[in-house]
Amino acid sequence: MSGTFLGMPAFPEAARAAVRDATLRANLRHATHTIRDKRARAVAELDDWAELREAGRRIKDHTLRHLDHYLVRLEEAVTAAGGTVHWAADAEEANRVVTRLVQETGEREVVKVKSMATQEIGLNEALEAAGIRAYETDLAELIVQLGRDRPSHILVPAIHRNRGEIRDIFRAEMGRWGRPAPDGLTDTPAELAEAARLHLREKFLRAKVGISGANFMVAETGTLVVVESEGNGRMCLTLPETLISVVGIEKVVPTWRDLEVFLQTLPRSATAERMNPYTSMWTGTSGPAGEGDGPRAFHLVLLDNGRTDTLADDVGRQVLRCIRCSACLNVCPVYERAGGHAYGSVYPGPIGAVLGPQLRGTQSALDASLPYASSLCGACYDVCPVAIDIPEVLVHLRERVVEGGEVTRRGVRVRLRPARGHAAERAAMRAARWVLGRPGALRAGQRLASRTRGVHPRALPGPGRAWSASRDLPEVPAEPFRDWWRRTRTEAARTGTAPAEATRTETGKGGPR
Repeated sequence: MSGTFLGMPAFPEAARAAVRDATLRANLRHATHTIRDKRARAVAELDDWAELREAGRRIKDHTLRHLDHYLVRLEEAVTAAGGTVHWAADAEEANRVVTRLVQETGEREVVKVKSMATQEIGLNEALEAAGIRAYETDLAELIVQLGRDRPSHILVPAIHRNRGEIRDIFRAEMGRWGRPAPDGLTDTPAELAEAARLHLREKFLRAKVGISGANFMVAETGTLVVVESEGNGRMCLTLPETLISVVGIEKVVPTWRDLEVFLQTLPRSATAERMNPYTSMWTGTSGPAGEGDGPRAFHLVLLDNGRTDTLADDVGRQVLRCIRCSACLNVCPVYERAGGHAYGSVYPGPIGAVLGPQLRGTQSALDASLPYASSLCGACYDVCPVAIDIPEVLVHLRERVVEGGEVTRRGVRVRLRPARGHAAERAAMRAARWVLGRPGALRAGQRLASRTRGVHPRALPGPGRAWSASRDLPEVPAEPFRDWWRRTRTEAARTGTAPAEATRTETGKGGPR
């Protein structure tokens, strides 16, 4: 229930297997390139995109600084509108609350809106253990559930599947969960979507309990917001008599005016649309008589599960700005090649590499490896609509893994010991710090490297082979830069030549560049 897939290996091992899967890589390459190209065009339509991005960052940072105030305000507003608020410190408590609420209705099945928070806490498994069956209604989540699979993308959980694979899953599995797939089902998108619609329709009309997450919660009115593209979310939010929403505490925004910023940036960053096809908002209940649309009973479960601990980290807290658009996944060269399953979490890609190790800690081999699942190219920061500096947080977490240090766990400051397997890295960094702090030693080392360049190996030994197996080692110049600079400056002074001219002359003669 920790949000990590049980039994998952550390990222390098899982990624090694993933990159050998040619079909997976082809599926990911096609999907991510298509989405990111469309996103770039959608964002380019707005002249004030940079200003919207900065506004989103400031709104999120302000809210996180005053999170206690806005959560209390949200609870008061939800309660005044007829809802009930529950606080869950961790996954176990959240699952216990939701299971109890469903059992109190007497129902044995629920329909679900796509929700990262419920995946994070393992809610479906907890409900199943209590004899309650949860049906995913998002098309991609339905594919994952029917295929007994795991999500591999925040926005498109079945991005690793192609149409032929989806057709085969529908044919084989739909009948076990409800209405079977139509005879002669092909892999055309229209037929696959129609098969899913027919399969889900009976569940929407029968279900008395719906479970959702939320993209945003508006503190001033107690309104929850879900954005989606298919309409199944709206069915889950309006038809059941009881609605239970499990939402991370960082999803709150102060006012409707603040919400307007994110309703512009989220759809363009996520689905490359100017606005979401379905934006569902609900405040409280429809009343005991069931007048109007919406549930007669509404429960909001506010989930911490490591978020308060993350908030205590001055550098790492910026990941709580995340609005789950998945733009960082679509531009990440590591994600494109390794896929989402290698991250071992419901949060894959760059944001998963910084969010997971903070929510769960870096004690496991998997979580200690995730901050290294990046080339630090910075593309994720460039596309983030709330300006999360993911490379900065990655380096920050790498330092935590290697050096250990103080962190907050369950509200208590504790000191982590350095992770195993990083002794050589720590020694190398300490040696580098010693050399770089002593100009004489640095100069001597550079000269030694230049004079022995003829016997340098073409590949690194030991663990370094993993790096040099696909890269050429940089060639050491015949003359260190410092010696070259001193020599050209001296010659320029002797001949009366301008330093810049002397530099050009030496470079033109084949000297160091």
